[in-house]
Amino acid sequence: MARSSRQSKILELISTKEIETQDELARELKNANFEITQATISRDIKELGLTKILSSSGKYKYAILGSETQVVSNKYITIFKECVISVKPALNLAVVKTIKGMGASVCSFVDKLNLAELMGVTYGDDTVLLVFPSTTFATEAVSTLGQLMA
Repeated sequence: MARSSRQSKILELISTKEIETQDELARELKNANFEITQATISRDIKELGLTKILSSSGKYKYAILGSETQVVSNKYITIFKECVISVKPALNLAVVKTIKGMGASVCSFVDKLNLAELMGVTYGDDTVLLVFPSTTFATEAVSTLGQLMA
């Protein structure tokens, strides 16, 4: 009984708050009167099939695999870091230059990021073009993508 109620509380917490770490999840559970160890939290995360995704605020948070939230895995981030050459703004656009043949992969990754106000993404062999309604959103996206490259 305790496990199912604890896991239900975990699902409630990650759906209402941006929880980035196991420590943060432990604090939230303790605030809800659940006594829990780090090992138990780790086991619950695995049993529930939780993963970390990039939120619209640019932070990582726990989410349920298979939910309508698109999942960004660490593998995608590694591929992104390895194949992106540059990310630059151009008015209301962001232009991502990649190594030859990686435009489609980077385009798919960027689509999963849920960048604020992204209107569309298209790609060529070594270029990805992101379309935003204003230069402000394009500049913010360039900053977010640049942080992923670091």
